[in-house]
Amino acid sequence: MSTTLDEGALRAVEDLLAPVDARLDRDYPGDDVSRQPVHTVYVPADRYGVGLARDWGEQARAALERAGGTEALLEAARVPADLRDAVAAQVASKLECEPVEDLRIDLEDGYGDHGDAEDDVAVAAGRTLRTELEQGVATPFVGIRFKSFERPTRRRGLRTLDLFLTTLLEGGDLPDGLLLTLPKVTAVEQVEAMVAVCDRIEQAHGLPAGRLGFEVQVETPQSILGPDGTALVARMVHAGEGRVTGLHYGTYDYSASLGISAAQQSMEHPAADHAKAVMQLAAAGTGVRLSDGSTNVLPVGEPEDVRSAWALHARLVRRSLERGYYQGWDLHPAQLPSRFAATYTFYREGTAAAAARLRAYLAREEGAVMDEPATARALAWFLQRGLDCGAVLGEELAAAGVDPSALGALLRPRADAEAGTPA
Repeated sequence: MSTTLDEGALRAVEDLLAPVDARLDRDYPGDDVSRQPVHTVYVPADRYGVGLARDWGEQARAALERAGGTEALLEAARVPADLRDAVAAQVASKLECEPVEDLRIDLEDGYGDHGDAEDDVAVAAGRTLRTELEQGVATPFVGIRFKSFERPTRRRGLRTLDLFLTTLLEGGDLPDGLLLTLPKVTAVEQVEAMVAVCDRIEQAHGLPAGRLGFEVQVETPQSILGPDGTALVARMVHAGEGRVTGLHYGTYDYSASLGISAAQQSMEHPAADHAKAVMQLAAAGTGVRLSDGSTNVLPVGEPEDVRSAWALHARLVRRSLERGYYQGWDLHPAQLPSRFAATYTFYREGTAAAAARLRAYLAREEGAVMDEPATARALAWFLQRGLDCGAVLGEELAAAGVDPSALGALLRPRADAEAGTPA
């Protein structure tokens, strides 16, 4: 066969695009496919004690009983009849065994301004976490939210972070699931400063380079739209030099900053959807995880008030999941039942269809839906997330015709291609 492009022309294209390839590999490495928690629980630091997650589980179960039991929860969360037995059993097990997946010890808005007294609270938090780690009762993911890098709180936030990490390291290694949260980010330079701080702390304590990562809380208009008209949150992700682990939406700070009245502030306000869509675009392909915010309508008071709040919370959780936000914030123990009921229902409802489509794709079968490789990866991600959160068991997936161990190859196509393994 005759061709027009000779080796010299092909080599010229390779030379031209080599820097682009390197930049894409660096800036868009893809997700590392590790487990992502379904929620983050925020607790004021002065209320953090050993066994807090267990206590939250007990309070959640007590709230269930007072508001009509599991049946009332399933009704409020609109769990289909054919899934109720399975979801009820899973929620009960979750509240008993792992009621909190990700705990954020809050030294920012949830804690307030207590001046120098914050020193003692930060040190106590570090010691308490070390005790929980030694006793095996720490949550799978855990960390602190310190005060922002805005001028009035900058030094206070840095001192708190330093005290917490130094105290924690005095007792041993950092936990694998450690997460640090940088709130109210308004400038790319604040992310760059956090990178420098992490580097300095690592050097001081002999930690591996890159060991410390941090979440960026998107709760200011400046992080979505900069003065030059660009989406600063995208620049923030890349300014993190691989240390930014997540983008967390702050419902109420963001809404208030736009002048939205308190009664209308919500995770589903159009302004919130716009901000989260920009965040989603900024994070795509980078490996940075997304988290939705919270609802401040708490399941407290009379049983009917609790059930109403459960219905709202479950609907919002479902809405976030459907829009590709697989994590959110919870602020009260009574929100745990509706969080897990909505999450488990979402995955259990979709598993059979997703498994069937993925099975057909892998077998190269023709059917009513012809899926692309990218969609196959999305199907694999859906099933993997269901496995990670416990909504779906490995044996259930295998019974549906998909080998759970085969999901990894679909989720890491670039790595497998470089290793010579077909995806």
